[in-house]
Amino acid sequence: MYPILKHLHLICVALSLVGFIIRGAWALTDSPLLKHRLTRVLPHVIDTVLLLSAVALAVIMAQYPLQAGWVTAKVVGLLAYIGLGTLALKRGRTRRVRAIAFVGALLVYGWIVSVALSKHPAGWVASLAGG
Repeated sequence: MYPILKHLHLICVALSLVGFIIRGAWALTDSPLLKHRLTRVLPHVIDTVLLLSAVALAVIMAQYPLQAGWVTAKVVGLLAYIGLGTLALKRGRTRRVRAIAFVGALLVYGWIVSVALSKHPAGWVASLAGG
C-alpha cells in the first residue's frame, strides 16, 4: 500500500504545484479564468487527496507532527504556503502584494519538498547555512 500512496501523493504534489502556478499567473493578469467553476473546485479536490495521502503515509511510517521534526516542519510550511497562496490568489489588494506572496508561496513550496526529500526540518535552508 505504501508505494501506491507515495505515488498518489507525488502526483498530487505535482498537480497542485502546476495548478497553483497557472492560477497565480491568472491572478497576476486578472484573468477571468480564475473565477471559472473548475478552477475553483479542482484545486480543492487535488489538495484534499494530497493531504489525505500525506496523513496515510505518516500513519504507515509512524512519523507524526511533534514527534518527527521534519513532519512538523512540513505542517508549519503548509500553513505558511496556504497563507501566502491565499494572498497571492485572492486576498492581496494590489498586484505587487499578490506577486510577492506568489513568489513567497513558491519558495515555501520548494522548501517543503526539500524537507520531504531530506527528512531534515530545515530542508534546503540547512544546505544554504552550511549544515
